[in-house]
Amino acid sequence: MKLDIVAFGAHPDDVELGCSGTIAKEISLGRKVGIIDLTRGELGTRGTAETRDKEAQVAAKILGVTVRENLSFRDGFFTNDEKHQLEVIKMVRKYQPEIVLCNAIEDRHIDHEKGSNLVSDACFLSGLIKIETELDGVSQKAWRPKVVYHYIQWKNIEPDFVVDISGFIDIKMESVLAYGTQFYNPNSNEPVTPITSKNFLDSIKYRAKDLGRLVGVEYAEGFTVERYLAVNSLGNLM
Repeated sequence: MKLDIVAFGAHPDDVELGCSGTIAKEISLGRKVGIIDLTRGELGTRGTAETRDKEAQVAAKILGVTVRENLSFRDGFFTNDEKHQLEVIKMVRKYQPEIVLCNAIEDRHIDHEKGSNLVSDACFLSGLIKIETELDGVSQKAWRPKVVYHYIQWKNIEPDFVVDISGFIDIKMESVLAYGTQFYNPNSNEPVTPITSKNFLDSIKYRAKDLGRLVGVEYAEGFTVERYLAVNSLGNLM
């Protein structure tokens, strides 16, 4: 099955927090989008791997993605090595996306930077015909996405470009709130973490609003790039 865009996240909820507004917008434009989570988030302070599995599927339905898979790498301990690269390569070759979205290049959580580098490296290696992979007993063809973009997460990294998500902020917030075990709940008796505060939940929306303010729209999401962006003409720029 060929997809237009595949978004990778180190943990279930990374994609929702970082780029779900963009995903919802692209789907509304008729593009097929998939999400692939690297881990089940089993080391998360709140909830369990099983609850995260269920929450991820609810979020996927809210966004309307074509497919969501989980590679079940070890939360906190996966590495950017051959074993893990080959598993990501299999997914890239399976779905043959033109665009890959992945974790922030630098962030508070160590898995985010590891996930960023792992997916980026695997996307390059996936285009090498001498790397042979099989999926379900069938040999795969080499495939390299045209671009890899990194969404912004905990740190306020300056974006290289932003996507106008005005009209899609509500679906973004709904997809985030599908993770009921992870975010602000005044009635919860579970331990407090940096992402369970009301301030963090509010920051998702006010960051999007601030990025929108800077480019003259209501809401936006920011991304960084690995190579120069190219446009056909100045008229393609806002």
